Amino acid sequence: MPKIKRVKDVVGEWGVTPSQPTIYMGIDPGKNGGIAVLNGNTVHPLKMPETPADLLTWLTAFPQGTIAVIEQVGGYAGQGQPGSAMFNFGKGVGHLEMALLACKIPFEQVTPQRWQKAMGISNRKKTETKTQWKNRIKAKAQQLFPDVDVTLAVADALLIAEYCRRKRQGRL
Repeated sequence: MPKIKRVKDVVGEWGVTPSQPTIYMGIDPGKNGGIAVLNGNTVHPLKMPETPADLLTWLTAFPQGTIAVIEQVGGYAGQGQPGSAMFNFGKGVGHLEMALLACKIPFEQVTPQRWQKAMGISNRKKTETKTQWKNRIKAKAQQLFPDVDVTLAVADALLIAEYCRRKRQGRL
């Protein structure tokens, strides 16, 4: 799978050892979510791997010293969504947490409101459509990571990774 090889190549380029700086990982769970990894000036965003096995293989590439923050999700699947959508989403989050545990990557959860406020993103306006709101988040990620190809799939993950870095460095 090309994505996994690419991540292993990036981790190899970093040459991270336990005595070097931490790798910060931000995770926007869900089928349309993403994962972003920050280490110094190196930024690596990735659309969420498609299967639990792909996710586990991808996470296995990261060395000791990686820390993750996952966006805390609720039980609402969205208007017009069947109950099975909520069940499948929860199952995916469980796979993600178990993969992190299996790879010994410590993680914590953060509410969308908390990381968005910390990153300077104001609440969604009543007049704002979901698309306008998501594009505002994407614009913030593009501002902070101008050399990265920011997509809607990875915008939240990039900002969550930056939230993780700032929190761990005591800058929040």
